[in-house]
Amino acid sequence: MSKKVLILAGDAVEALEIYYPYYRCLEAGYEVTIAAPSAKKLQTVVHDFVEGMDTYIERPAYGLESNEAFENIKPDKYDGLIIPGGRAPEYIRLNEHVPVIVKHFFQEGKPIAAVCHAAQIFAAIPEVLNGRELTAYIACKPEVQAAGGTYIEKNLHVDANLISGHAWPDLPGLMREFISLLEK
Repeated sequence: MSKKVLILAGDAVEALEIYYPYYRCLEAGYEVTIAAPSAKKLQTVVHDFVEGMDTYIERPAYGLESNEAFENIKPDKYDGLIIPGGRAPEYIRLNEHVPVIVKHFFQEGKPIAAVCHAAQIFAAIPEVLNGRELTAYIACKPEVQAAGGTYIEKNLHVDANLISGHAWPDLPGLMREFISLLEK
């Protein structure tokens, strides 16, 4: 039976951070569900750096269909969770169903891949980070620490079932580790 992977997303999800894991999981033969506040076409964005600017810029990218609304997700039906970054985590963490979904994966020890701004979701449910180590985009370091987690200054970090990446350049390692855990 094929493994089932859940990806949590919303508008302004970083394009590379959702497309790369999505296609990598399909390539591996997994059944993938993209969940969002509602089932609709999501607007992804590109985050990039421009010489002379102190932070990243954002541009509109591709559209991508979400398959299911958060309220319809039964997390026990999934073997792994992927949380891409971008600006989506800052607002999807406010959805009442997201904390319940994410807590399930922590409580059951199922693989969780989190990249870039995904840590903002964990900051809204600090009990999942208490005593855990992870990396994230550097701007999320204060939120990780405030939630009781230890911010690791590496591009990729694995802490039990939690695989975290700093940003989209770290996706190859993130997905290699995620798939390795998923296949155990």
